[in-house]
Amino acid sequence: MAKPPQSRGPRRRRSGPIVRKGTVRLQHDVARRVRAGHPWVYREAVGPRARREAPGDPIELVDWDGEFVAHGFYDGDTAIAVRVMSRDHKQPIDDSLVRARVDRAVALRRQLLDFDRLGCMRLVNGEADGLPGLFVDRYETFLVVQMFTPAVERFREPLYDALEAALSPDGIYEQRRFRSLGGEAPQRQGADLMRGGPAPVEIEVREDDLRFWVDVTAPLSTGLFGDLREGRASIARWSKGRRVLNLFSYTGAISVYAQHGGATEVTAVDVAQKAHARARKNFALNGFDPEKPEHVAGDAFKVLARWRERRRRFDLVVIDPPAFASGSRGGKPWSAVKDYPELVAAAVDVLESGGVLAAASATHKLGQSEFDMALAEGALRAGTELRIVERRSLPADFPTAPAFPEGNYLKFVVAVTG
Repeated sequence: MAKPPQSRGPRRRRSGPIVRKGTVRLQHDVARRVRAGHPWVYREAVGPRARREAPGDPIELVDWDGEFVAHGFYDGDTAIAVRVMSRDHKQPIDDSLVRARVDRAVALRRQLLDFDRLGCMRLVNGEADGLPGLFVDRYETFLVVQMFTPAVERFREPLYDALEAALSPDGIYEQRRFRSLGGEAPQRQGADLMRGGPAPVEIEVREDDLRFWVDVTAPLSTGLFGDLREGRASIARWSKGRRVLNLFSYTGAISVYAQHGGATEVTAVDVAQKAHARARKNFALNGFDPEKPEHVAGDAFKVLARWRERRRRFDLVVIDPPAFASGSRGGKPWSAVKDYPELVAAAVDVLESGGVLAAASATHKLGQSEFDMALAEGALRAGTELRIVERRSLPADFPTAPAFPEGNYLKFVVAVTG
């Protein structure tokens, strides 16, 4: 008699369709956010299984039922596993898509901005312009491209072809600002010239009625932050007749705006003497006496503590600290997320009664509500209250997507004390 077949135990039910290489299946809540416009799929949403794709390889995103969500590319060893480029099933990620996105981004800026009065502007704003991880800034006739992941290096040639066709720049420089999953970034000596001819050591750029020197070959910042343009204009309006203190003053753009707005005194504090030298050149470029402002080299917290003891006061204090810094707070590392209330308290301590505090933060890790709470806590520590009377955000050349709050990173407020 034949033996009955042996039981293999209960059959496992599949949890969903089989997913092939080059495809990532998303939980429904993640798929919903991506469909709505969020351009990132974080690594924890992909699962712990090692991926076989290389950085830059195309990825098709599907929901838990196997339905198409978006086209993207694998980001490699970073906190972001997949960056989304297209939600059109029929639109592949190819050179023509890159060129079309560049043309669309440049056309938007030409529609919204005066290229003759604004020499420094953001031409491509990464995810918001459909080119995730890629940012392009214009400095008169030179362009600076920032790449935040090696996965976008595959788009280099069509990107530069499109930029040359649309703008005919004298040169295109490239900054590679890659970070691993652990957050480490390689040390770079400068930007690399990729197309055209070399730029002079310094370029004069226009910002409406003012002028500033920039260095497009610098490894990180050129010397002028385009995203704070609306905040600088606000400082000019609030400076008339006031003694202004500019903390973390860098190359002095805010100080120049304060002088332009009619400040009676301008005092700038930055840890780097080199930054103050650039600031003096920016003052002279705009016809102001470069020696009139007081430039103080030192740690902002130590300087504020000293002035508090000496009862030195100002009518307007501007704080625009970096997101992270070493050697601040008496040698301790500075973190905007953790330490902003302490900075607000120290700044308010040197304000006259009824004085004005202008505060900025450019990290998406400190959201708007957390930023406002930091202001409130700082005022409480200083024994006063703040009332916000003005808010500024990113200018028009830094568009944001409504489903991508990380892209709306800039906070700038003007508040009065007491």
